[in-house]
Amino acid sequence: MAPDLLDATFAALADPTRRAILARLTQGEATVTELAEPFAMSQPAISKHLKVLERAGLVSRGRDAQRRPVRLEARPLKAATDWLAAYREYWAASFDRLDALLAEIQEEEENRG
Repeated sequence: MAPDLLDATFAALADPTRRAILARLTQGEATVTELAEPFAMSQPAISKHLKVLERAGLVSRGRDAQRRPVRLEARPLKAATDWLAAYREYWAASFDRLDALLAEIQEEEENRG
């Protein structure tokens, strides 16, 4: 994933309102009005959040007669998850080494006992 797109993805995900919008879109497309309903903010404010999500490639807008439904685009989320996977593997290996060390220390203490 290009660093700029990865940066845009993480920046978009940094805001709880945008994460809530993405969570809502996992249930299916929605209009700006529908997306604004659960929030105590105006439709223009929601539209600004949608523009950030759009720039990150996380949502797209369609045209359905008079409606302009917003859809989730999951590809950038997969790329971000793949990027994080390397760190997950690092921490898993670190915890495995710690577990082995603690088991060794415990065994030594039991043998002294």
